[in-house]
Amino acid sequence: MEAVSASRLPFFDMNIKHFLQMSDFTLDEFNYCLERARIIKRKFKEYETYHPLLDRTLVMVFEKNSTRTRLSFEAGMQQLGGAAIYLNTRDSQLGRGEPVEDAGQVISRMCDVIMIRTFGQEIIERFAAHSRVPVINGLTNEHHPCQVLADIFTFIEHRGSIAGKSVAWIGDANNMLYSWLQAAQIFGFHLNISSPKGYEIDLSRIPPSTTNCTLFEDPEDACEGASLVTTDVWTSMGYEAENQIRLAAFEGWMVDAKKMARARPDALFMHCLPAHRGEEVTAEVIDGPQSVVWDEAENRLHVQKALLEYLVIGRVTSDTK
Repeated sequence: MEAVSASRLPFFDMNIKHFLQMSDFTLDEFNYCLERARIIKRKFKEYETYHPLLDRTLVMVFEKNSTRTRLSFEAGMQQLGGAAIYLNTRDSQLGRGEPVEDAGQVISRMCDVIMIRTFGQEIIERFAAHSRVPVINGLTNEHHPCQVLADIFTFIEHRGSIAGKSVAWIGDANNMLYSWLQAAQIFGFHLNISSPKGYEIDLSRIPPSTTNCTLFEDPEDACEGASLVTTDVWTSMGYEAENQIRLAAFEGWMVDAKKMARARPDALFMHCLPAHRGEEVTAEVIDGPQSVVWDEAENRLHVQKALLEYLVIGRVTSDTK
């Protein structure tokens, strides 16, 4: 009998769409998902039942712990009429050495979409390469696309289009920054970056032709004229052993009223949370009138529902309210 390759099986889509980093989507796809997020959020606020993913299942695989990622994906899938299953690698065969490729084959046969929150980007890419359903990056060491998409949605809600604006990133070159870099190229805004010495961006990850980002030694200068100032914790998950060293290195990089005063008068402040008041941001700023961190946190829910809808069933054309 002739062997049948996976690519010839009718249920194996070689062109399946994943969302592993911002560059996986085009501007047109993002604009569609952001508009869907607006509509889906409106339905949520008006208590309108909306179940486009009825009988569909999301599997959530966590190697890194989370509050916002788990809650927003689990609640979001249920609100869309589907079911969400939580898997922690400590409680599954992945935590006992099962190859990522095998896990991708098995898990994707039992669900409709998968979200993974893990360490290395190569782990999620290997998983997606062997998955029969869409895979979403809930966070890796290298990228955090769902958060940045929620941040952009939040900016649009408050200030309109982000195209042509300046965004100031104050902090180390972590996964958030690299997703912001990709977003700047796609959405057409400028990114001002200021990081302490020893924690700067990897210049090899910036295309030589890039003109929409500028590096600053002084974080106050990076905030000059910005429409959005954003930051993150100084010690990300997995780097706890470096905490005391980082506290010393990041002195001067706290986002405070003085830095916000260098930004535009109507500038917003964002932080992906959890935050440490008195370290990367003052209480005056994060709890002040320019802060939109609570809207930003909620919008993970609505943006991810739009992603789930798009990746599982494609574009919706009959619902445009």
